[in-house]
Amino acid sequence: MSSNGASDRKGERTVRRAISRRRFVAAAGATGVTAGFAGCSSSGGEGTTGGTAGGGGGGSTTLQLSAHSEWRNQSEKVKQALYDAGLSEDIGLEFVSAGSTTDEMQSQYNQWLSAGQAKPDLLVFDSGWTIPFIIREQLLNLEQELPQDLLDTVHNDYFQESVRSATGPNGDLYGVPLYPDFPTIQYRKDLVQDAGYDWQQYATDPMSWEQFSNELADVHEQSDAKYGFNWQAASEIQLACCVFNEFLSSWGGAYFGNPKENLYGPVGDRPITVTEEPVLQSLRMARTFIHGSDAQDTLDGFAGGITSQEASQWGLSPSMRPFTQGNAVALRNWPYSININGADDALGEDMGVIPLPYGVPEGEGKYPGTGGSIGALGGWNFSVNPNTENLEASIQFLQALSTESFQRANFEISGHLPPVPDVLQSSTDVPIMGRYLEPLTYAGKNTMARPATPVWPQQSDAVAQEAHSAIVDDKPVTEAMNRLQTRLKEFESSYSGS
Repeated sequence: MSSNGASDRKGERTVRRAISRRRFVAAAGATGVTAGFAGCSSSGGEGTTGGTAGGGGGGSTTLQLSAHSEWRNQSEKVKQALYDAGLSEDIGLEFVSAGSTTDEMQSQYNQWLSAGQAKPDLLVFDSGWTIPFIIREQLLNLEQELPQDLLDTVHNDYFQESVRSATGPNGDLYGVPLYPDFPTIQYRKDLVQDAGYDWQQYATDPMSWEQFSNELADVHEQSDAKYGFNWQAASEIQLACCVFNEFLSSWGGAYFGNPKENLYGPVGDRPITVTEEPVLQSLRMARTFIHGSDAQDTLDGFAGGITSQEASQWGLSPSMRPFTQGNAVALRNWPYSININGADDALGEDMGVIPLPYGVPEGEGKYPGTGGSIGALGGWNFSVNPNTENLEASIQFLQALSTESFQRANFEISGHLPPVPDVLQSSTDVPIMGRYLEPLTYAGKNTMARPATPVWPQQSDAVAQEAHSAIVDDKPVTEAMNRLQTRLKEFESSYSGS
């Protein structure tokens, strides 16, 4: 493009941005915005809302960032990594907390953005609730601000589901992924090998849930471990956003029909598909794992009783604790626990990691993107406050954030997985996590996002309650899913779109 063309484009963006910001501030000041959107129950950080961590940089411009405790606790290392990645040292960095949980963070963001505050300049968003903020026009459209080469990199080279979680209905980008999160199966490699199996061959070629259940049952029987397969079945958001989402997606089912078309809406104008056979089969599988194949509504051919009945009350920590102590064969959990369980004072190199198994083979699901090994998408994106008075510095921050050098450094400093598959796969020198890059990269390319719409917080409560009932109660799974279908429809029909 000629210099005149570039200048014209910059001028158009400046005018568009000024108009957009005036319109946003006027609308926010007149009406305000109220809503809350629950993501998976993960910590957004420690400390008191509004707490800070250092300034850094010696210039006249200071960027204020909402950041997790992992960054605030290692602020000097993170800042140096950003400067090393090209951020001008004339730009100071101040890290603040928006809350200690993801729910607190989104509530705080609503307050800041509704009030038209210029600070923080940048905000880190849960991938599970970035979309509603985009729909309400509370985030800066980065398509109009980032250099074209960076836009191309994010759109083409990053984990695609992470990018999709920060993309508006218009196809424009409103956030740059900081890190993705996706679950895997961690297992006692020593016990599996002692029983005569080799699960390392499934690091990028997942096995079926049926095979997994039967081999795990055999390993468990031959071992002295108290628990077999640990996962989270408590009536909590973790079940709705993630575990049940993974089970039913791997069987070819979906909450709202075709995920490619309906995952993010349109609310009130999409099918409710939780009573379909793939969803029911996934629940029968979960019941088999806990209750055994002789119980009502279970599956033949699957090993039963491989998951303790205690799982009905398990969230993340209770399910992980026995595994960390070496007292379970396998665990479904997120990457943070790999770093814990793979440490020398836990399981060390006796731990293996594989992608989640599948219900039906990839490509054989009822809907596009279903079937095969599927993990729930988690992770966080950085977005720009549309009221920032430090736009150029904010863009420079996003440019540094997107470099390979920073992503690798952040992986080592904070344990955040690089958002680019090639960078993740090449990070073999990172302690502990470097041993498991192949299954992590595979899992990152095979994810399913949450239905991140304005009604999902209410719907997720219903999903957790009814899925829990279907898995735990001694009643047909069809009863629970019929109730869930009715409840989801009620939330869809009551949504006003405001």
